[in-house]
Amino acid sequence: MPRLSVWAVRLSLLYLLAGFTIGAFILVNKGVGAYPAAWRWFGAHQEFLLIGWMGQFAIGIGYWVFPRYRGNHRGNPAAAVLAIVLLNIGIALVFVSTFWGLPLSLWGRTFEAAAALSFVIYAWPRVKPTGA
Repeated sequence: MPRLSVWAVRLSLLYLLAGFTIGAFILVNKGVGAYPAAWRWFGAHQEFLLIGWMGQFAIGIGYWVFPRYRGNHRGNPAAAVLAIVLLNIGIALVFVSTFWGLPLSLWGRTFEAAAALSFVIYAWPRVKPTGA
């Protein structure tokens, strides 16, 4: 597995752990009712699991499994690295926006969309028919 995929999958597993921890905190609070402000964490819970875990995991595995060019190389990984960096910046901005109420959500979503576009730019030339 390429090093970039390893780091993307590891980061996605950290988001999985954080998202499940936040979800457990919210669920315990729902039963006990000791900390009503726990629902402020719900947006972070969603962001970490949907974008942080699943999105980052998809980028990492996609980088690994897309067909290689002739000569067994993956091309220039700069756009894939940029996708991972932009995705994590976007997740951080949406987290700050969700939890502290700062107006950064649009910027975070813009960074996440730019991350998706960056990975598409990287992967597009590697998508080819079988046997090509």
